[in-house]
Amino acid sequence: MIQGLAVLSFSFLLGMWCGELLGTWLGVDANVGGVGFAMIFLLLTKEYFQKKGWWAPEMGFGIEFWNKLYIPVVIAMAASLNVKAALSSGTLAILAGIVPVLLAFWVFRLLIRFFPAAHD
Repeated sequence: MIQGLAVLSFSFLLGMWCGELLGTWLGVDANVGGVGFAMIFLLLTKEYFQKKGWWAPEMGFGIEFWNKLYIPVVIAMAASLNVKAALSSGTLAILAGIVPVLLAFWVFRLLIRFFPAAHD
């Protein structure tokens, strides 16, 4: 398990470094594609280790642990940033978020009214 976390950490650090380097080359003060690079490095490392016979099934447990945490954490972070950006951008941004949700509720009510579910 520890070896899997080590491979994951190494891939992440290498990916973040590549993203920062790419951002610098492009003249952007940001990490450009660091997570994508990290995923590519992780996949390539795992395939290489499997071909060499160095990849034990236990190594996957450390990666699976973070795999299960990654999506909820990223979604929560993105959602909080979106709310902060909308509140600081003014009324138009808030309306652009609220109006589509209200329209979706209205469309669903129409669909339910005109196409009732068949009951046995």
